[in-house]
Amino acid sequence: MNDQRIAVITDSGTDTPAEFCREHDVRVMPLHINYADGTSFQSGVDITADEVTRRLATEIPKTSLPSPHQIQTTLEQARADGYQRAVVVTIASALSATNQTAHMVAGQMEDFPTIVVDTRSIGMVAGMVVERTVQMVEAGVPFEQLLSRLDSVAQQSNVFFAVKSLDFLYRGGRINGHIYRIGSVLNIKPVLTCDDEGYYTIAKKARGWDRALDTMVSLVADRARQYKRARLAICCSSTTRDLYDALEQKLRAAVPNVESVQRHDLSADLLVHTGPEMAGMGVQNAELDF
Repeated sequence: MNDQRIAVITDSGTDTPAEFCREHDVRVMPLHINYADGTSFQSGVDITADEVTRRLATEIPKTSLPSPHQIQTTLEQARADGYQRAVVVTIASALSATNQTAHMVAGQMEDFPTIVVDTRSIGMVAGMVVERTVQMVEAGVPFEQLLSRLDSVAQQSNVFFAVKSLDFLYRGGRINGHIYRIGSVLNIKPVLTCDDEGYYTIAKKARGWDRALDTMVSLVADRARQYKRARLAICCSSTTRDLYDALEQKLRAAVPNVESVQRHDLSADLLVHTGPEMAGMGVQNAELDF
């Protein structure tokens, strides 16, 4: 427990590394993966990304956010464990109702002040915001300042990703028909990002998968040049993990001011929407003042 007794809570869609969560007592609320036969699994708890991939051949499941009861129980457990306040960090409110639901539940908690942070991002980059939250809390940043400072962190954290097939994102309603049509002609592979509100948008178009990967490296490098030092991340799905070494080598060659490069495996719940062939990269300002 940190000296300020502030609990840090997140959802599984942030892909925050499990080891980091264990070391810093970050409480993770799993999203749910639901199949047509009525079975429901908690992402990362009783179903893995590899298991979801194997089942995609027969069914594409649906996902659902943590319930209000689940969020309330998580907050109440943190309070029972000795925490006095909490910070809930979620994936983009534009992509999931988890943020709005957490706001609602937090407003009903008596004598347990809770702030809710919208990362306006997804996956590994949202996880990088979670890590910054922990660092700020452990560094003693006053609770009253956390929301504004973490909003600044979110503004200086960017995600880029590409998929071999846009079918999953389109069927799940995560992208519109315009983006889907662009990706369906002439082997165009749009590199996607989250805009200022957290919605998916095209960062740049590339012809073919290999070009898309190189385009991501270029986009990350362009963003990193704005900072004195940059934290980078790579995320791969269950069938693209063999890309980690090559992508890290390219990033380190393209970004001379890199501080670190993290590797995040895509969570089971996000894989439902991207499909099994996804690669992504993230960049964050490493010079944020605590």
